[in-house]
Amino acid sequence: MATTANIHAPLGAATILHVVDAFSNAFEAVVEWNESRKTRKLLSQLSDTQLEDIGLVREDIAKL
Repeated sequence: MATTANIHAPLGAATILHVVDAFSNAFEAVVEWNESRKTRKLLSQLSDTQLEDIGLVREDIAKL
């Protein structure tokens, strides 16, 4: 009868997982930064009146 208690991951598998996780996290951070950049760019093109209509002031754009 076989048991799974003695089965181990191949040598280096954990290291590879950490490397993949690091790349994945870096990619997600870049995507989030780019979305924020695009949002700031679009908001900066609005007039002060338009910003006021959505509850923002020009100073709020830099905080996004």
